[in-house]
Amino acid sequence: MKTGAAAKGTSKAVLALVLNAFVWGVSWWPLRQLQGHGLHPLWATALVYAVVVTGLLTLRSGAWRGFVAHPQLWFLAFASGMTNVGFNWAVTVGDVVRVVLLFYLMPAWSVLVAWIMLGEKPSAASLLRLLLAMAGVLIVLKAPASPWPVPQGAADWLAIMGGFSFAVTNAVLRKYNQTPSESRMLAMFGGSGLMAAAAALIGMAQATVPGPALAAAGIPVVVALALAFMASNAGLQYGAARLAAGTTAIVMLTEILFASASSAAMGAAELTPRVLLGGSLIVLAAVLAATAPSSPESAKSH
Repeated sequence: MKTGAAAKGTSKAVLALVLNAFVWGVSWWPLRQLQGHGLHPLWATALVYAVVVTGLLTLRSGAWRGFVAHPQLWFLAFASGMTNVGFNWAVTVGDVVRVVLLFYLMPAWSVLVAWIMLGEKPSAASLLRLLLAMAGVLIVLKAPASPWPVPQGAADWLAIMGGFSFAVTNAVLRKYNQTPSESRMLAMFGGSGLMAAAAALIGMAQATVPGPALAAAGIPVVVALALAFMASNAGLQYGAARLAAGTTAIVMLTEILFASASSAAMGAAELTPRVLLGGSLIVLAAVLAATAPSSPESAKSH
C-alpha cells in the first residue's frame, strides 16, 4: 500500500512538472497573439506579471515584508527579470525551436556561474558537459549563409542572454535559499514585470519598441496567460519539492518537446537536420547535468 501511494505521489509530482514545462513550451503562441493585438512582448510580459504579482500579494500578503527585509533579493529580481525579457521577446520574434535550444544552454552557463558566484570549481565532467553544449550551439548557429557560427540576429542574442540570466537566477536562488519562499517568488515575478517595463521604456526612447496598445480582444489572453503562469509555478513548486533535483531537471526538458511540436505544427520553426543535431548535443549536456550528483537546490523557474 505504501509503495502504491508513493508511486501515485511521484506520478502527481511529475505531472505537475510537465504542466509547468507545457505552459512555458507553448507560451510563445499567446505572446505572439498579444503582439498581433498591438502589445509588444515586453509590454505583454510587464502586464502579465503585474496581474501575477497582484494575485500573489492577494494570496500571500506578507510576501513583501520578507522582500523588504532581504534587500539581496533585488539581485534575484534583476536576474529573473532579464531571463523573462530574453526568453519572452526571443520566442515572439525568432524561430521557436532555435530560441528554446539556445536558451537551454543554461546548464552549461551554470558551470561558469557557479564557479564565479558560489565558488564551486568545475569538475572534469562539468567541463565535458560545457564542451558538449557549446559544440551543439555552434552547430545550431552555423547557418548555411553564414561563414561563421555566430548569432544571426536579435532573437539569438536574446535567447542566449535569457539562458545565461536563468543560470544566474538559479545560482542566486541557491545562494539565498534561506529567505522566505513567497518573498523569492515576489522578487522573481515582480522583477520580471519591472525589467520588462524598463526594457520597453528604453526601447521606446530608441524607437525600437512601440508604445503599449492593446485591443480589447487581447485582454482575455492576458488574463489567461497570467493564470497559466501562476498555475505553472504552483506545479513547479509542488513537483520540485517532491522529486530529486535531477529528476526535476530532466522532466523540465519536456519544454523543448512541447515547444518543438507546437511551433513546427504552426509553422513557427524549422526542424532542419543541423538544428536537430546541435539540439541533441545541447539536450545531452542538459541530461548529463541533471543526472550528475549535486547538492540539493532550490526550485527553478523562468
